[in-house]
Amino acid sequence: MGRRMSYLVHVGNRALTTLSNIFTNLNLTDMEVGYKAFRREIIQGIRLEENRFGFEPEVIAKVSKIRAVRVYEVPVSYYGRTYAEGKKANWRDGLSALRCILKYNLWHKT
Repeated sequence: MGRRMSYLVHVGNRALTTLSNIFTNLNLTDMEVGYKAFRREIIQGIRLEENRFGFEPEVIAKVSKIRAVRVYEVPVSYYGRTYAEGKKANWRDGLSALRCILKYNLWHKT
């Protein structure tokens, strides 16, 4: 299960990142990376609603709509945990991320 599951997680993550990129007109390689840095006035001007895995699609969608903001991607290295090591993401979190991509890019006004 380990290798197959991690491949399916990779495919799902790429699909979510691609869908987010389509809606935001960004070219991110991994939307779900937990490292995000903002100038204080930018992030304080955004009303955040989501927790858990909805945070990334929400913040990316909202920041991409601010004309004065340029989004830069900086490479990072990390070693993802396995489920045995405490990884908590599952398919429900993927559905939540999909819901947030659609919600904050199609139906939600900033």
